[in-house]
Amino acid sequence: MRNGLEACYFHENDKRRFEVYMHNDPQVALIKFRPNFYDLLLTDIYMPRMNGLELYQKIAEIDPNIRVCSISAAEANIEALREVYPNVSFGCFIQKPVTIDKLVKRLLAELD
Repeated sequence: MRNGLEACYFHENDKRRFEVYMHNDPQVALIKFRPNFYDLLLTDIYMPRMNGLELYQKIAEIDPNIRVCSISAAEANIEALREVYPNVSFGCFIQKPVTIDKLVKRLLAELD
């Protein structure tokens, strides 16, 4: 996913590219997170030791303006998740598998 995102331009006439900081451990991502530095957090919902929604809640305490997209291969019952995580926005949810083209379009829409 990282390689695919970094290889894409934002738009055909725009030579900006995604700069991706990736961590396989959500606790490492939380430790390394810097407020007002990242444009968007893309997190899997189901991860070991801390799920993506818990990560989002902790990061939102550090940077309340962070935009987040959640991604998952599992079916997600957004209404049930809203009950458990009432302070989490579920505006951008991406179902795996996803092509890089579709992922880029969703992320750009979230960034606009």
